[in-house]
Amino acid sequence: MSQSVYIRPIALASSPQEHDGEAIRLGGSMVWASQFAVIERRDGKVTSRALHSLPDLRAALPDLPDEAQVQFDNLQRVHPPLQCGTRTVRLDQPQVMGVLNVTPDSFSDGGQFMDDPQVAADHAAAMLEAGAAIIDVGGESTRPGAAAVWEGDELKRVIPAVERLASMGAAISVDTRRPAVMEGALAAGAHMVNDVSALRHDPRSIELVARAQVPVVLMHAPGAGEDLHTNAHYADVVLDVFDWLKERRDAAIAAGIARENILLDPGLGFGKSLANNLALINSLPLFHALGQPLLVGASRKRMIGALSNEAPAHKRLGGSLLLAGRAMEAGAHLLRVHDVAETVQASHVWRGLRDAALTDFSQVIL
Repeated sequence: MSQSVYIRPIALASSPQEHDGEAIRLGGSMVWASQFAVIERRDGKVTSRALHSLPDLRAALPDLPDEAQVQFDNLQRVHPPLQCGTRTVRLDQPQVMGVLNVTPDSFSDGGQFMDDPQVAADHAAAMLEAGAAIIDVGGESTRPGAAAVWEGDELKRVIPAVERLASMGAAISVDTRRPAVMEGALAAGAHMVNDVSALRHDPRSIELVARAQVPVVLMHAPGAGEDLHTNAHYADVVLDVFDWLKERRDAAIAAGIARENILLDPGLGFGKSLANNLALINSLPLFHALGQPLLVGASRKRMIGALSNEAPAHKRLGGSLLLAGRAMEAGAHLLRVHDVAETVQASHVWRGLRDAALTDFSQVIL
């Protein structure tokens, strides 16, 4: 029999003084937590759930499995900045990752930036000027039902875009699950890898990333083959995704990838129903207990259309911004988005509110 424990923050605050100092900072972000649910489950079934204030949780930790203390420490883990060439991406506030799809069939902007490298470069430059910290270049659509791409074609799409971005001095991520594309993009000037298969698609990938010593995003997806959306069976989607990401984190560390180079993504929309996606968004603070920076990619996702009269992808800005806001409220470190200028503006306003809350000493109880 297997038994697991989870510490989920359930009462969040914009400053510690809101709770008279009895709150912890989540993942080095600008979000604090004062109350927690301690969940235990055995063989995939939840067996207990207890609510604790911060003082009560500290008192209860010695009587809980050792993993509880590990997770409590992870919740408070402060993450060092990402070093992307000459650019430093700090993780003490939300950062925006702009999407650059050089594909003919991506769900949102397929073909728009593929045929003319200058159009792609101009779009990337606009995202950088608007405040994107990182540009994520992808040459394969991973939407449900998308055809597999030969890695030679993927390389032809990705490398020119990476080279142009490198000439701009941008921080560059390559969105791929193929080691040849990872290697080619890193050689062309990319600084990090964003793998929707969490380095499972090809066993050479994990070895390559370990050798390269670059940041890598490990995303949850239930499928193990070409279709990442298959085999989506969950006893509890939040806890199952948590356990899965924990296993991939540990596998990456065992392969020689430095812990500070690992970022985690719950994989919204990949093999998940609308209810699954909503549950994950509402439970995002839990994932800080894995002790890694969190990337959230909700921009223009199908769930927004499902909740808004089937709005097409290009008309999902409102929903995308709301979900970005929810991710910021949960302490997410990176927001992967299509609408960079609007999301950056939202993040600036959110940051202003947080700064004001931190300096509002009228909340302090004397």
